[in-house]
Amino acid sequence: MRLVHNSLHHEVAARLRDRIFSGELAPGTFLDEARLAEQMSISRTPVREALKVLTAEGLVRHEPRRGCFVNQVTDQDLDEIFPVITLLEGRCAYEAALNASDADLQALEALHEKLTRHAKARRINDYYAANFAIHEAIITLANNRWLAQVIGDLRKIVKLARLQQLHAPGRLDESLSEHLAVFAALKSRDPDGAEAAMRKHLTRQREALRELARHQRSRLSI
Repeated sequence: MRLVHNSLHHEVAARLRDRIFSGELAPGTFLDEARLAEQMSISRTPVREALKVLTAEGLVRHEPRRGCFVNQVTDQDLDEIFPVITLLEGRCAYEAALNASDADLQALEALHEKLTRHAKARRINDYYAANFAIHEAIITLANNRWLAQVIGDLRKIVKLARLQQLHAPGRLDESLSEHLAVFAALKSRDPDGAEAAMRKHLTRQREALRELARHQRSRLSI
């Protein structure tokens, strides 16, 4: 199918971004401009421009004389990003507790009911999708475009790792419990409690990724 769009390279970037997040384009994958252009029935120019966009987002890295590759989030990246995003999303939860209407809380409750169902059924991908929607809703409720902009940039990078942490032993149930704690604070209109609960949730995400990495290394050493 031929792509037709005034900002074609943004559409190409969106399609490649989805393929990276889904795992279809795994970390380290070489992104062949010619092949991608052929797959999308377009010229190489919008593909090249799309790769520049993804490079700026940190999802792709460009290596001189070699080309572009899907980026891999390192432990150092996560150690540097998580403290920042923990502060920012914590502040979002604080502001959301002040701003949320009864209707907003009802909508959030429906999302948390869906989250709970997926956790009980051990549907990790579906759980992650609901989890992502809840974070997005809280960011929206904060109604702070500067927070939303900075968090949006960081989330594109940590999204490559956040899904993985749900595979750590016991993490799915912990994550659900943490989300319910954030929601309880929001329902109580407790901004300090919501901020603290969100910070704990994100801090535990980083810890779970460390635990998962240790577990994987121990399996490889056997």
